[in-house]
Amino acid sequence: MNDRIRISDADREQVAARLREHYAEGRLSQDELEERISATFSAKTYGDLRHVMADLPEPAPVPDHTQRPDRGRRAAYGRPPRTVVYRRGPRLLPLVLVALAAALVVPGVAWLFLVLFKVILVMWLFAAVAGIIAAAMFRRRARRFWRSGGGAHYWHQFD
Repeated sequence: MNDRIRISDADREQVAARLREHYAEGRLSQDELEERISATFSAKTYGDLRHVMADLPEPAPVPDHTQRPDRGRRAAYGRPPRTVVYRRGPRLLPLVLVALAAALVVPGVAWLFLVLFKVILVMWLFAAVAGIIAAAMFRRRARRFWRSGGGAHYWHQFD
């Protein structure tokens, strides 16, 4: 990364936290800690932060984006990054079909699936009607807001 790029307050806080950790581990004295923290909070660029952390045993406070991201992590932690594996649960449709087939074969159980299906349809109908009503109310409020000139006052504050 270019050492002349300006830093944010979050970058300064991150470096100050690392300096406090080094002080707690005994690598810095109280005077060195105060001196480096004041230099950290007066730093303006990444280069200034690198000078503050240069002689401490860790990589630069800001990752070097010229390398591949996994190389930096491998060097810092000694092992490659773990890949995220998304595991899918059992598929629902085959389970439902097997249960439906079993219900049709076993006498007296088919009515249970019919009742469950009707309950699901009624709940879906209520959700659809509630959604339509909510959309109509939102549309009505939006029209009233814009007709009253509320939108004009809102947008003129950014001019």
